[in-house]
Amino acid sequence: MQNLVRTRMAPSPTGDMHVGSMAILLKNYAYAKKHAGKFILRIEDTDKTREVKGGVKAIQDIINDYGLDWDEGPGKGGKFGPYIQSQRLGLYQKYTQQLLNETKAYHCFCSKERLEELRDKMRAEKKAPKYDRHCLGLSEAEKEEKIKNKEKFVVRLRVPDNKNISFIDLIRGEIAFNSSEIDDQVLLKSDGYPTYHLAVVVDDHLMQISYVMRGEEWISSTPKHVLLYQAFSWQQPKFAHIPIFLNPDGKGKMSKRKGTVSARSFLDRGYLPEALLNFFMILGWTPKDQREILSLEEYVEEFDPRDLNKNSVAFDLKKLDWINGVYIRKLKIENLKLKINKFLPSDFPKDKLGKILVLVRERLVRLDEIEELTNFFYRDIDLDSNLLLKKADQMLVVEQLNKSLKKLENLEAWNLENLEKTIRKLQEENNWHRGQYFMMLRLASLGRKVSPPLFESIEVLGSEITLNRLRQAKDLINDK
Repeated sequence: MQNLVRTRMAPSPTGDMHVGSMAILLKNYAYAKKHAGKFILRIEDTDKTREVKGGVKAIQDIINDYGLDWDEGPGKGGKFGPYIQSQRLGLYQKYTQQLLNETKAYHCFCSKERLEELRDKMRAEKKAPKYDRHCLGLSEAEKEEKIKNKEKFVVRLRVPDNKNISFIDLIRGEIAFNSSEIDDQVLLKSDGYPTYHLAVVVDDHLMQISYVMRGEEWISSTPKHVLLYQAFSWQQPKFAHIPIFLNPDGKGKMSKRKGTVSARSFLDRGYLPEALLNFFMILGWTPKDQREILSLEEYVEEFDPRDLNKNSVAFDLKKLDWINGVYIRKLKIENLKLKINKFLPSDFPKDKLGKILVLVRERLVRLDEIEELTNFFYRDIDLDSNLLLKKADQMLVVEQLNKSLKKLENLEAWNLENLEKTIRKLQEENNWHRGQYFMMLRLASLGRKVSPPLFESIEVLGSEITLNRLRQAKDLINDK
């Protein structure tokens, strides 16, 4: 095997990519780039019953939408292709036949019914379900007769008896199993398609993958893969099994039952891909200086799977929100306008977009919050007379609104400087309580107790809307 670092990601086109898978993909990508190696995308589409139409393109699109890419794979080519497993069936059959010829694998003709009965029996005996090697004892003549009669069969690996199997995990150190714990796994299914276990080993070997970084749920399968590497006399890659993400509450594997988990769904909710990648970087890993905001280039330079925490970490949405806010505030307004455009409601006044974004950017956590944070600029507001009168009597508030209207109606130019100067002078001359007056004005003009800065918001709102709202507030209080 070459010394060149070659990593891979091998998703299945059976649905949206899990956000945890995207985080693992990032680690494979970064480690390859760190060592000037190659990152390979391979599509594992051998489960045709669950394959989703357009699934391969969806995988490619989501990787690109996160700002990542692959060096070899679908759409890129490479000397180890094809990179879609359903186009490699001849290879799997070839290597299965090699194992059969060397008596390291055997045909199994057992029906589904017999296998289910066997599993039920072993469960009843409090044993782990395991094949009983019923077909291993068939003679060559019996096998040939069954094949001639077109009986369905699978091909199983003949697992050596009572053999210690160990491998080094870059995160956890040495992990050991005894072969007595391992079933005679199916390598080739009755439809001629390989199982994951055969395909992943054949493909990783032929594509010269040097590092296999995948989720920790595959630890129990790795001895099966080690046995296959040994059966073929192939050098095995280095393994790193990455801890899973826990639900945001820290309880259990992150799942759909506790919210959306697809990588696409987070983009659809207005998280920036750069912020998401940064968040994935620091979940279970930190750079030596402990900083939490770092670029993809910085991560590539510093990441090593050996430094990953072996414990699972909660998918901390509060931390993600904080990071996303940091990245939103780092954007120039023109870039933010481009990114937020698809989240704007149809009635948003796009001619005011730049000015409005300047006002709300500090409070924007996700891009899809733009409607909630800004709708008072372009939709009718709900006026609450009780709130308007909360810290003043009716006569005072009517007086404040009348005098405010008179001054603002006669304003020479509707700009920030004139607005702030006029309103502050009005408050001081009348000796009104500053907090009460400004809050009343905020409620009457913006309809909210909490909003972007008052004077800047009134400037963007414009004279016509602002004055109409103040008149409506006055009428509401007079009618009370």
